[in-house]
Amino acid sequence: MAATTHVLGMDLANPVVVGSGLLTDQERNIRRLLISGAGAVVTKTIHPNPPTGLDERIVRLPTGMINSTTYSKRSVDHWMGILRGLARDRLPVIASLHADSPAELAELAARVEATGCRALELGISCLNEKDGLDDGPERVHAYTAATRAATRVPFSVKLASGEGLHARAFAAARAGAYAVTISDTLPAAAVHPETGDLRLGGVFGYSGPGIKPLVLASLWKLRSAGFPLPLLGSGGVQSGRDVHDYLRVGAVAAQVYTALHTDMSPTLVRIVAEAIRRENAGDGSEPVTATGRSEQVRS
Repeated sequence: MAATTHVLGMDLANPVVVGSGLLTDQERNIRRLLISGAGAVVTKTIHPNPPTGLDERIVRLPTGMINSTTYSKRSVDHWMGILRGLARDRLPVIASLHADSPAELAELAARVEATGCRALELGISCLNEKDGLDDGPERVHAYTAATRAATRVPFSVKLASGEGLHARAFAAARAGAYAVTISDTLPAAAVHPETGDLRLGGVFGYSGPGIKPLVLASLWKLRSAGFPLPLLGSGGVQSGRDVHDYLRVGAVAAQVYTALHTDMSPTLVRIVAEAIRRENAGDGSEPVTATGRSEQVRS
């Protein structure tokens, strides 16, 4: 890359960040993804009381996938050990966190800070968990403010694109977020061709190429509205071109996840290489919004 990418207080070798999910639920995979070229990796969401007894599955679609997964089933103590080891090696890892209340999230964030982890992402808008279905600015503000009061570690708040996004994003900014990630998964359903029932038994989170145009529009609208914080784009990244599309509408980095389910490391290596080639070829032009990327990064 022509220059490092500054994200959540870390200087990354490139703007390709592996998003939170099943693939980032193990230290072995996190290290493998970093070796494969990821600028940073977001852990599977750490939760002090993850749901139990759920039927967590994935349905692959031509344009992505629907999943009914929620949070890591590994204990907080287990994750604290992993994060300490990753921090000792100065690896660019972002811990994804959520909890059942703002106070619990604040306590968890403080514990993670003590491991030496350098950045967080608040996974507070997972629609596969009941509160995520009816997210609002008051809820976003409460979780963000509690986390901000408990830690000095830079963090992003991950929000779902859609109705009320501007109010939720600005609520996160007012409450002290350092950045916002858009988008979490969006509600979707698939019909079983034989039974006619909804696959997975209901409406769950959709990710993949189909949401990229929606996320691009959300980022562009936020930048046009003068949103003051750095933005990370997430949704449908399959190539270096997709990464640069997100940068052009004002994101400082792009998260990739769903595409990696096909062939994790080779796919990531290809996407990073394509993104670097585009940057070196001079396709790193300024965003199409009025605000330049250099103005978006909190000092």
